[in-house]
Amino acid sequence: MTDQWMPKDKTELMSAIEREWKLLLEVAEKLTDKQMATPDAGGWTPKDNLAHLTEWMNILMGYHMDKRPAHEVINVSEEVTNNWDYKVINQLFFERNRNRSRSDVMDELTQVHGLLVAKLVSTSFDDLMKPRYEDDPDKMPLLAFVLGNTTEHFQEHRETIERGIKQN
Repeated sequence: MTDQWMPKDKTELMSAIEREWKLLLEVAEKLTDKQMATPDAGGWTPKDNLAHLTEWMNILMGYHMDKRPAHEVINVSEEVTNNWDYKVINQLFFERNRNRSRSDVMDELTQVHGLLVAKLVSTSFDDLMKPRYEDDPDKMPLLAFVLGNTTEHFQEHRETIERGIKQN
């Protein structure tokens, strides 16, 4: 995250989030139900990718912004989040969401995105620039986690979905 692009202000941040969000939705909305349910080479469907994004936006709000315990935000036992093993956590999310309907996943994705946007709008840019962890020697700002769970994550999974569709 050290070479990460950083917006100069809240307007630039919200514009970047909105741009990547719209690109993600454009891809998702163009997919047929069959495409939405077809796994890529890694075994994930576009629907799985979208549910994954919802889970991480919830983590951004609950854990990073509200500083609630991670296991409470994710609704798992404390041991699951002790080491932040992303493979374990992402697999848990995959299992939790894989049998959900397209409409259910899309509705929740849209709802959680709306809650996140409202939360970001009500958070000052100065607060976003404060270190997420007080004991972090690098003083990584909360904004880095916002970008990692919005613009960067939206782009990453949009590109993953697009590659998967081209392979099938």
